[in-house]
Amino acid sequence: EVQLVQSGGGLVQAGGSLRLSCAASGSTFDDLAIGWFRQAPGKEREGVSCIGNSDGYTYYADSVKGRFTISSDRARNTVYLQMDSLKPEDTAVYYCAAEVRLLRGYYSESYAFSYWGQGTQVTVSS
Repeated sequence: EVQLVQSGGGLVQAGGSLRLSCAASGSTFDDLAIGWFRQAPGKEREGVSCIGNSDGYTYYADSVKGRFTISSDRARNTVYLQMDSLKPEDTAVYYCAAEVRLLRGYYSESYAFSYWGQGTQVTVSS
């Protein structure tokens, strides 16, 4: 069993920054892939970014590439999503999710992740 606790989120003006945190427990951290997904009202859930703790391999959606950075702090069993140059279209509920020993081809696919955080609202005003 893996437990994920999120923090961060909030309201920010367009062009600003936020950092989301996802703290994991209940599993060997290095065996996890931990990803970030978001869902806006009326929209499908989409994969934003993911990192494999075993090798550091990362995935970014084209819509956030160059603006968002995912990182993993193994000493704290925590994955961060640094979001810079935020746009109103980034507004959504953001979820972190984890899966053990996940193949890289599934890093963007929400159905492949078994464990989920509680979600946090990110709102970007124009």
